[in-house]
Amino acid sequence: MRRGIAATALVASLALTATACGGDSDDSGKADGPVTLTWWDTSNATNEAPTYKALVKEFEKANPDIKVKYVNVPFDQAQNKFDTAAGSKGAPDILRSEVGWTPAFAKKGFFLPLDGTEALAEQDKFQASLIEQAKYEGKTYGVPLVTDTLALVYNKDLFAKAGIDAAPTTWADLKTDAGTVKDKTGVDGYWGSTQAYYAQSFLHGEGTDTVDADAKKITVKSPEAVKGYKTWQGLFSGKGLHKADTTADAYAHIQDAFVNGKVASIIQGPWEITNFYKGSAFKDKGNLGIATVPAGSGGKAGAPTGGHNLSVYAGSDKAHQEASLTFLKFMTSAKSQETIALKNSTLPTREDAYTTEVKSDPGIAGYQGVLAAAQPRPALPEYSSLWGPLDTELPKIAGGKESLDKGLSNAETAIAKLVPDFSK
Repeated sequence: MRRGIAATALVASLALTATACGGDSDDSGKADGPVTLTWWDTSNATNEAPTYKALVKEFEKANPDIKVKYVNVPFDQAQNKFDTAAGSKGAPDILRSEVGWTPAFAKKGFFLPLDGTEALAEQDKFQASLIEQAKYEGKTYGVPLVTDTLALVYNKDLFAKAGIDAAPTTWADLKTDAGTVKDKTGVDGYWGSTQAYYAQSFLHGEGTDTVDADAKKITVKSPEAVKGYKTWQGLFSGKGLHKADTTADAYAHIQDAFVNGKVASIIQGPWEITNFYKGSAFKDKGNLGIATVPAGSGGKAGAPTGGHNLSVYAGSDKAHQEASLTFLKFMTSAKSQETIALKNSTLPTREDAYTTEVKSDPGIAGYQGVLAAAQPRPALPEYSSLWGPLDTELPKIAGGKESLDKGLSNAETAIAKLVPDFSK
């Protein structure tokens, strides 16, 4: 059952006497011993989790009255697991929440408002758009931990062998360059994804989105959106353009081809920086080119904004909430974010964490340079779920099993069920 913002306040009030997930407290909300917090971290268990585990130990050393039970939860399972746990008062005290989950869980009353708390004491240090993205109905429910966006990543050596000295700035240029790379090197110049998130840049490039949240209108079949999707569709056929991969392992296939020099460019996010460097094509990190996604017909480029916030469960008791706020402040500090960036090659959310050492990583520096084109998500709890219907239809369209018109019509119908108060 979904509850509104009034219920959020009620849950926060009841939280003062609720039983928390990780320790004991009396009715006053004061802990009768060290507070044990439970943190569900949704980062990559292999590449990223070790850094967070080390920071937990550092936090515990600095805060001997607070212990942290670290739990790494697979990202693709975490949203449903937290939704179930929070509904039964069994949720962790802290969640590493994907930015799209934050307003959705806030709407249900599962997250604690953080405005005016120590967790946001340095709010002005964070990128303003990321703080805005953590809000729901005017209140802030998460502290940005890492951010990301999509970029055109390319193999500089293959581009140079093809006589191309700069990344393409339009989709038309990308198509031309892909053919040139094929002619000169024998490998494909570009391999596109059929996933809805990766097609988002084609919509932003036409100045539109799946919905207009302010106007409460579904825009996935608007003339602008259709134009963007036609451009996306056109990049699966032609010289140097890899055909659509609609298999369950498509993501891995595209990534493997790129890191090993079998395709010259793809659209990808910074969460793959460490994996780029493990590939044979990028043992020299300087060979990795990172550019703003190509622009649409109007000359403007746009990419979706992703990332993760740290949020506090509103059902924890007062002692656990206060300890959680201390933990959030530590984990999102400039020092911690610098450590995370250096170890994991992920992007900080605050400007003072982009130190000289952090920016010496060409991957981080490259992605920092394209953040200006990142488009904040609207504060619509259902927004992230709108990609679900498109993830069903776009592979069919790209694979030639369904027309663009039919696929977008099906997606529009499914989206209408997710946002029933929106017009078409």
